[in-house]
Amino acid sequence: MKKTILLLPALLFGFCLLAQPPKVPADKGTSFGEKTTEEGAIPANDLGAKLKGAEPVEVKVTGKVVEVCKAEGCWIRMETANGPMLIKMKDHAFLVPLVLNGKNVVVQGTATLKETSVEMLRHYAEDAGKSKAEIEAIKEPKKEITMQARGILVL
Repeated sequence: MKKTILLLPALLFGFCLLAQPPKVPADKGTSFGEKTTEEGAIPANDLGAKLKGAEPVEVKVTGKVVEVCKAEGCWIRMETANGPMLIKMKDHAFLVPLVLNGKNVVVQGTATLKETSVEMLRHYAEDAGKSKAEIEAIKEPKKEITMQARGILVL
């Protein structure tokens, strides 16, 4: 019984340590998730022209990371002419470090044009460390391009 009581706090502490972005470098050539290359990648600004309705499209895009999830490193936002595009790590199979912010990357995965609910937008704002006022100011859903990334390569 005593061992069980001691084991529970240790497990909880371990889970807390795991629920953080990895503290690894994001130097040129570093990959996260599946290995990918720059070959065939299109600029993030050109992605909208490839999407037709809500049909998912397999793509490789290149662009600059402008935000990383501070809670776990489970999503990033990439700069586009129409505002930041949300990129989530498919099935949370991999995480990215906070130092990825500001880096140019190639992301390989599935892109979709969809509407993100107010609830999810607030969740992402919370993960990004936004203030309570900024989170409460989110009142409407947003139509945006999102991606499920299988692999990311730092350029």
